[in-house]
Amino acid sequence: MQMRPEQLAAHLDKPLAPLYFLHGDEPLLVIEAGDAIRAAARRQGFEEREVIIVGTGFKWDDLFMAAGNMSLFGGSKLVDLRIPSGKPGREGSEALQRYIGTLGPGIVTLITLPELDWQAKKASWVTALSNAGVAIECNAPPLARLPQWIAERMARQQQTAARAALEFIATHVEGNLLAAHQEIQKLGLLHPPGEVTLQQVEAAVLNVARYDISDLREALKNRDTVRAVRTLEGLRGEDAALPLVLWALATEARAVAARACLLHAAKIDRMIKGLARGDIWDEFLQLALRLTKAKGH
Repeated sequence: MQMRPEQLAAHLDKPLAPLYFLHGDEPLLVIEAGDAIRAAARRQGFEEREVIIVGTGFKWDDLFMAAGNMSLFGGSKLVDLRIPSGKPGREGSEALQRYIGTLGPGIVTLITLPELDWQAKKASWVTALSNAGVAIECNAPPLARLPQWIAERMARQQQTAARAALEFIATHVEGNLLAAHQEIQKLGLLHPPGEVTLQQVEAAVLNVARYDISDLREALKNRDTVRAVRTLEGLRGEDAALPLVLWALATEARAVAARACLLHAAKIDRMIKGLARGDIWDEFLQLALRLTKAKGH
């Protein structure tokens, strides 16, 4: 069954299908759709998830073994298969079509690929996956519709903007949905619910400070302690918005599933809101040091 990305949320309120097949030219939408399916699986009692990445030397028997081994906790299981190249090859094509025949209760399979070319879309394995479950092609909206897409995303955080402001964002990001997503999140952090003016949008989008939040995120991701500390010092000197700095730190904490770091981020959030006392920038520094050494625990 073919489904549009915007139809997924309503679908996931129902019992999950045995198989989901995600692909498309927009990584942000593919990631969001995958995250939504994984979250729904957790809500519906799929207590274990096994991630399988198809790369050099991959053995397709591993896929069948993953589906054959039920959850260690005696519950249901999500098999999360990712094919970064988008090309499973002849052996993989045959294996995927055989795998469809093994689908049964207690297992949900999520298969994720990047954009497929026109030849791949006509391949037998793509047709088989689409027919066996729910296929979602996650493509970026046309440029003419991008302002409306931005408006819909802003509505999720209870914000609105005039058409001129929406078009300003769309022009600035040049069709890059990830960049648009980041600008929308920035507006949500900088301004309360309600209408955001064109002047506020311009000020947020055109912020050309020497130190950028993206620099901090890259330093954290690369576990570069020196750069992270230097960037934090620069952001402090430029009076960067506290919620934006916390957002970058908390995002990395969630990415590495570092429980102590998430608790630390929550503490800083209370400080920013005036519910706790302390030196916020010192706490930012301590959290950054933790994150550059974090290994998911």
